[in-house]
Amino acid sequence: MQNLDSILKNAANEINEAVDMDKLNDIKVRFLGKKGELTSVLKSMKDIAPEDRPKMGQMVNEIRNQIQESLDKKKADFEAKILEKKLESETIDVTLPGKVQRVGHLHPNTKTLRELEDIFVGMGYKVVEGPEIEFDYYNFEALNIPADHPAKDEQDTFYITKDILLRTQTSSVQVHEMEKGELPIRMISPGRVFRSDEVDATHSPTFHQVEGLVIDKGITFADLKGTLQEFARRLFGEDTKVKFRPHHFQFTEPSAEMDVSCFKCKGKGCRFCKGEGWIEILGCGVVHPHVLEMSGIDPEVYTGFAFGVGLERISLFKYEIDDMRLLYENDTRFLKQF
Repeated sequence: MQNLDSILKNAANEINEAVDMDKLNDIKVRFLGKKGELTSVLKSMKDIAPEDRPKMGQMVNEIRNQIQESLDKKKADFEAKILEKKLESETIDVTLPGKVQRVGHLHPNTKTLRELEDIFVGMGYKVVEGPEIEFDYYNFEALNIPADHPAKDEQDTFYITKDILLRTQTSSVQVHEMEKGELPIRMISPGRVFRSDEVDATHSPTFHQVEGLVIDKGITFADLKGTLQEFARRLFGEDTKVKFRPHHFQFTEPSAEMDVSCFKCKGKGCRFCKGEGWIEILGCGVVHPHVLEMSGIDPEVYTGFAFGVGLERISLFKYEIDDMRLLYENDTRFLKQF
């Protein structure tokens, strides 16, 4: 009895003086563990008279329960203090200003390209891409541009070897498509092109084109005019007017350049259109019979038209940007406007 009272008193004192969870675990092992002091008392019950053993066992269990309750209470106190300390260290000051999350968005050129693709896909065209490094044949010869043409001068074109170059136009993709012989063709070919130009407000050695091609039976210049007029209306507004001026391109005959009425002043004349009321947008024409022949298409059966537009040119007009270089300088002060 005296031994049990001593164990209970010692356990209570040590539990009360424990300063952390590790010390508390040590106390539990020393008093309640397999080799603890209470276990030793139980092992010594063989020396007690048989009639006293039940009473002694009951007393040992009561003391065990008391010690366990004290341990649990102390443990709960420690856990509460740990949680309180953690909450204090992780407190959020709601009076501090929030952090602005910078969210990116599409580049003006990408937005313009997607709009152009949506317009032509809606008219039944497919989008076709091709290689930026191209053979001279596909970039020039197959488009009716002979070896002595000025466009093939090294001052205008980036040649890698005598027969390989960085494409100057995405028309080369149209030749690849025509050579497949899968007629009719209704396609646009967007992509990056390269020309040896000085960098200024309207020129760059690398820029983007979107070229279109239609090959079918009975295609005429009237189909070309109707298609491009619908394109201009969807892009710049339903009241947009178009006009075609005679021009010369090696791979089309007849050829033309298309202007649209100024969407800023509605054709009255302003700074945006330089007082003319019209803005030049693209070049176009009926595919030259010789171009069809070189790609294995019979010009007596099939005809077609082609057009090409500079993507940056459309972006500059559409978003009223006055310097092409702004599109490539990656200045967020400019780009975040879009």
